[in-house]
Amino acid sequence: MAERGVSRAEFIRRRRESDFVGRRDEVGVFQANLERVAGADGFEFLFHVHGIAGAGKTSLVRQWDTRARDHYGAVTAFVDDDVHSAVEAMAAVSEQLGRQGCGLKGFDKLLATYHQRRHEAETTALGAPAAETDGAPAPASVSVSVSVSSTVATQVGLVGLSMVPGLAPFTSAVDAKQVTQGADRLRAALSSRFRSHDDAQLVLSPVQVLTPVFARELAEVAQRVPWVVLFFDTYEQTAPVLDSWLRGLLVEGDYGSLPLNVIVVLSGQGRLDARGWGDCLGMIDEVPLDVFTEDEARQLLAAKGITDERLVEVILEVSGRLPVLVDALAQTRPSDPAAVGDPADTAVERFLKWIADPAERAAVLSCALPLQLNEDIYRAAVGDPEATGYPWLRSLSFVIDQAGRCRYHQVVRGPMLRVQRAASPTQWSRDHTRLADAFRQWRQTLEATLTADGHWDDPHWRDLRLNQTYHQLCAQPHKALPDAIHESVQACDHGEATLRRWAQTLTQAGQDTNTPTLTQLGQNLQDTGTDASFLIAALTQLLTIPVITSTTRTLAYTIRGREHRNAGAYEAALADYNTALAHNPDYERAVWGRGTTYWLMDQYQEALNDYNRAVELKPEDAGNLASRGAVYERLTRYDEALTDFNHAIQLDPHQAWVIAGRGQTYRSLGRYDDALTDFNHAIQLDPHRAWDIASRGQTYQSLRRYDDALTDFNHAIQLDPDQAWAIYESAVVLRLLGYEGAAERWNRAVEAVQAEAAGEGRKAVWAAGNLLVVLCGLPDWQRAQEQVDVFLSACTSRHQIKEVLNDLADLRGALSVDASQLDPIVSRLEAALSQS
Repeated sequence: MAERGVSRAEFIRRRRESDFVGRRDEVGVFQANLERVAGADGFEFLFHVHGIAGAGKTSLVRQWDTRARDHYGAVTAFVDDDVHSAVEAMAAVSEQLGRQGCGLKGFDKLLATYHQRRHEAETTALGAPAAETDGAPAPASVSVSVSVSSTVATQVGLVGLSMVPGLAPFTSAVDAKQVTQGADRLRAALSSRFRSHDDAQLVLSPVQVLTPVFARELAEVAQRVPWVVLFFDTYEQTAPVLDSWLRGLLVEGDYGSLPLNVIVVLSGQGRLDARGWGDCLGMIDEVPLDVFTEDEARQLLAAKGITDERLVEVILEVSGRLPVLVDALAQTRPSDPAAVGDPADTAVERFLKWIADPAERAAVLSCALPLQLNEDIYRAAVGDPEATGYPWLRSLSFVIDQAGRCRYHQVVRGPMLRVQRAASPTQWSRDHTRLADAFRQWRQTLEATLTADGHWDDPHWRDLRLNQTYHQLCAQPHKALPDAIHESVQACDHGEATLRRWAQTLTQAGQDTNTPTLTQLGQNLQDTGTDASFLIAALTQLLTIPVITSTTRTLAYTIRGREHRNAGAYEAALADYNTALAHNPDYERAVWGRGTTYWLMDQYQEALNDYNRAVELKPEDAGNLASRGAVYERLTRYDEALTDFNHAIQLDPHQAWVIAGRGQTYRSLGRYDDALTDFNHAIQLDPHRAWDIASRGQTYQSLRRYDDALTDFNHAIQLDPDQAWAIYESAVVLRLLGYEGAAERWNRAVEAVQAEAAGEGRKAVWAAGNLLVVLCGLPDWQRAQEQVDVFLSACTSRHQIKEVLNDLADLRGALSVDASQLDPIVSRLEAALSQS
């Protein structure tokens, strides 16, 4: 009876491993290491296998994987170029360890929280519209204000969420201080949205938050098993996004200490980047692989039953002793040297001749066309929905198993593609068109189960779309290029990891069709770096392509404008939005984005003009109405603000930020009961928005319900410990109530506002005014007098001066303040206001 519980993939793996021949020295190096005590002389914890394509790197490290598991009790994970970020790499490792009974449960839970919070951030209105499929914008948003004033207003569209994870896309034209300002704005907005400061930090910097948990639980696994071995194959592809993270994890201890029985193996072409690894290179055990020695090649051929000297000589010459080709030739077991043919012919062409069955021969060629294979793709590739030869194909030596799918080794696949493209360009185009149509049908079937704006968020949809694009480019490179460029821009909208996948696919399609311009485009997109400027640089590259359409150009400038805005480069953002609108004056997303930029620049009339236009273009969009309502509130046009908020709530009654925005308008009007009703409703819909809770506290404070107010302020501070506004208001209430701890809270408010004021840009100017108010309330009149100069020298907005005057008026009404000290400060501010 057949053994139960063994999958076909596992059976194939065992069969291949039992046939492993050659590389005995390299296998011995790793095996000897596992027989040492961790930390003993000669022990290594980091290996790097490197060599040319086809040298057998993957086969070797797969053999190491098997030996570690089967003979040394290790748990292992195998990561290849299917990951495009450190987060994806950690997720892949955790998933594989879980299948071996060593799951990282805390990490998995935190990872699920990250995906949920990121989804919330991208799909709820916290910033710029979420990524879209065809340029259709998502709702705008209201975010936390930077003023500590009791008349603080909601703020529209503080920052876009495309920069997560890791604040990836910032403009190269922005200096480090501007980047910091953009990060601070995003952090403030996210902190007000999520249940805690930790949730906001998780979305902002997932690698920094997830990796310590990953490292801690990996260390716990290592305490229970002899060895943990992590393999990173095709590392030449993933090094740009993993180098820094792995060094911090393995060598620098940035995320906690890993025990020595955690071993990491890197495998790829070429040597490691000295700029990334630096002085760590000396602690890496380098394992170079070249072509087989003649003895190794003969050993493999003998193991396959090929001993005829004439036949062996021909195979050695044809293959160049490249391991993947020696193995491929040996597997066919040719009996006659004549069958190998002229050594000038490629080994792959000779290999096809040795497959006697014409249908199998055709299938081998056809299945070289897709980037990856499963049974469905196999049937589409061979053009037969009833085809059953997939298990046979999967057993071939050059077919590599890969997470439930398989793919050809590139050394074999490349020549097969060249043979087919040269033999019949017409058939080549037909075959790729057939595969593109298959992926299109699968994609459209999936779309029926997804929301209209959720396509790009679904990894399966992205995979299908990417494969469809690849085959369209292979079928007709020049015709398909404009659509591929548009998709690349959309990929930018979705983030760095998604764009990298598209760029790699463009490169692959260019190589497979011998289209140098396409290859160069893909490579240029991949070479734009790994720092905060990646997406800006990529969009700039795409905008230089002559065949880019006007629609694509409009979207690209709009997305780049958003990234400039996120980074605080408002003039650059306006330039991009203006260019986008020059191409399409009716592109609502660009209109909204420009209006939000004006809002952030305190140019409220300009912002209102754009929001009016956005509402005109999409009158039933709740986000546009709420954005305009927030500007009306800031301009004290309260009736118009209420009209917009009411309409927006009718259109979408479940958006907490819209309801809270109306509550803020009611509070500005002194309609405190109505304000409380809205804030209560908003908090019920989303109980973790610190801004809404603090706003309700302010409303209670206006009603002199101080104990209710203090409860809300303390809750808001618990959710966001750095929220200076809530700290300040709680200090006021503590003093009004005469409670112990008031002095400590005032000092804490000073520290929080000083930290904000230490930066530069608009937020720092607001903080300079807030610090003046806090110092007056402390009171510290000498520092307050000095702070007037600081604030007025930095302030460029009449509205900011008005806000400070309002704050001081509220302070005078709430607390006993020395008028002889406060009045001169007020007079200086009023004089500055009259002169501005």
